[in-house]
Amino acid sequence: MASSLEASSVPKNNSLYKSKNGHSNGNSINKNGMITHSAKNQLESCEKLGGGERVEHFERCTQESFEQTPLLTALLTYLSYMVLVVFGHLRDFMRRHGIEQVHSASEHLKGYVPLYSSFESFYKRNLYLRIRDCWNRPICGVPGAEVVCMERTSDDYNWHFRMTGRKRTVINTVSYNYLGFAENIGPCADAAEQTVLRDGVGVCSTRQELGTMRIHQELEEVMARFLGTEDAICFGMGFATNSMNIPCLISKGCLIVSDELNHNSLANGSRLSGATVKVFRHNDMQQLEAVLRDAVVYGQPRTHRPWKKILIIVEGIYSMEGSVVKLREVIELKKKYKAYLYMDEAHSIGALGATGRGAVEYWGCDPRDVDIMMGTFTKSFGSAGGYLAGSKRTIAHLRATSHSTIYATSFSPPVAQQIITSTKIIMGEICSGEGERRLKQLAQNAKYFRRSLQEMGFIVYGNDDSPIVPLLIFMPAKIAAFSREMYERNIGVVVVGFPATPITLARARFCLSAAHTKPMLDKVLAAVDEVGDKLRLKFSRLKPPPRGSTLW
Repeated sequence: MASSLEASSVPKNNSLYKSKNGHSNGNSINKNGMITHSAKNQLESCEKLGGGERVEHFERCTQESFEQTPLLTALLTYLSYMVLVVFGHLRDFMRRHGIEQVHSASEHLKGYVPLYSSFESFYKRNLYLRIRDCWNRPICGVPGAEVVCMERTSDDYNWHFRMTGRKRTVINTVSYNYLGFAENIGPCADAAEQTVLRDGVGVCSTRQELGTMRIHQELEEVMARFLGTEDAICFGMGFATNSMNIPCLISKGCLIVSDELNHNSLANGSRLSGATVKVFRHNDMQQLEAVLRDAVVYGQPRTHRPWKKILIIVEGIYSMEGSVVKLREVIELKKKYKAYLYMDEAHSIGALGATGRGAVEYWGCDPRDVDIMMGTFTKSFGSAGGYLAGSKRTIAHLRATSHSTIYATSFSPPVAQQIITSTKIIMGEICSGEGERRLKQLAQNAKYFRRSLQEMGFIVYGNDDSPIVPLLIFMPAKIAAFSREMYERNIGVVVVGFPATPITLARARFCLSAAHTKPMLDKVLAAVDEVGDKLRLKFSRLKPPPRGSTLW
C-alpha cells in the first residue's frame, strides 16, 4: 500500500510503566475519588511544556471521575433486567397462543430460516418497546439552545404513535451543538444562503469524476490550516469517514490496537480492513504498552512474522463517558514502539483547547505526532460530514483509494460553506472575538454544570473540561422515568441503557453548548435536582467539590 504508514523497527526498551499504588490501569486515585495520572508522568509532561502554570493545567486535564457502582444498586439492576426478561418470555408465550395481540412483523416463508428472529428482536419487542416514547421524539425548527418538539401519543403501548398536533418548547441538552453554530440566522446561515444561490444545492457527482468544486478545495485548505497539518480531505458523512477509510490505511497482516470504548464506526472500519484487532482497557496506558510490547516482540500468531503495521486508534473525547484521551502518554508509547496513531476527534475538535483545536491543543502536543487526525463537522461546526488530516503523502493516498471519494457524492456546497464560515469564526479570521467568546462560554458552562451535579450528590462520569456530562441512573425503570419527568419539566434529555452501555451503567447524557445561558442551566439543574430526589438517583458517596467551585 502506497502510504506513509510503514512498518517499524523493534525498540530497545520494553519496560512497562510502574504504578506506585498498584492500581490496575496505571492511574492513581486521590482522596476525593478522582482518577489522575501518576505523579511521575504528570511532572514529566509539565517539564516538557515549561512547568509553572502548566502544572495546574495538567492537574486539571487529568482529573476524571469514574465512581464505582454501589454493590446494592448493581444487584438491583441485574434483578430488574431478569424480571423484564422473564416477563418478556411470558408475553411471547401469550402471543404465540393468541392471548395477547401481536403487533410486530412476522415471517411466513415456509422452509426458510427466520431472517430477524433473535434476542435482539426479543429485546426490542419486550424491553425497548415499553419505553420507546423516550427516544426518536420528532422536532421542528432549529435544534439550538432550545428546540420545539412535536408531541405524540400511543393507544397501543408504544407499538404505534400518532401526532397530537401540539408542540412543546424544551431546553435542548441532547444535540452536539457545542459551539452553538446550529442556527438559522447569523454569518454562517447568510454565507450558506449565498452559496446556494451561487453554486446550487447538489453536486450529483463524485470527487474523482466531476464533483470537485472550488468550495471543496477551500474547505480542505481551511481545515488543514486550522488543524496545523500538511493536508486534509473531507467527506460527506462522519460515520463513513472512519468505516470507509481505515481499510485504505491498514489491511491483513497488520495490527490495530483499539481502546475498548471506541465508536462503532471505528470498530466497523477495523473489521472491514481485515487487520487483526486487539483491544485495551479504556485509557489504560499500562495495558496499551503491554499489548504493543507483545506485538513487537512476538509478531503475528503462529508465524511470528513482524506485523506489517501497528495502528493505535483512540478518540479525543469519548462520547458516552465524557472522558479525554491521555494523548501525551499515547504519543510517547507510539514513538517508543514505532506504531502509528489514528485519533477520532469527532467530539473534541472545537470543544477542547484554548482555540478549539481539540485534544492535541488541550495536551500541548505537536499535530505532526498524530499520523491521522479524524473529526466530524456534525458537532462543533453545526454541519455534516467528516475529515481526515495528516501528511500530504497520506492524504494523497486516501484521495486515490478511498471509497468515499470514488463512489460517494460530493459535499453539498452550502454544507461545505457552513463549515468554512464556522471554522473561520473559531480561528478569528471573521467576526473578531466571536469564536473566542463561544469557546470560553462552552468551557464555563461545562465546568459549572458538572460541578453543580457533583455537589447535588449524583454520580457523574468524565473529565472536568468535557462538554459531555453523563449522569448515572443504573436501573432500567429509572431510565424511562427520568426522561419522562424531565420532559414534563420542559427539559429535553437523552437517556442511554443496555446494550449501548454496560448493563449496570445506564445513564442520562447531557451535552452542553455555548448557546446555553446561565438561567437555562439553572433551570435544568433545578429540574435534575428535583427529579433526582423523586427517583432516588443521588448515589454518590464521594466528597463533593469545594463550595464556590461552581461560581459562574
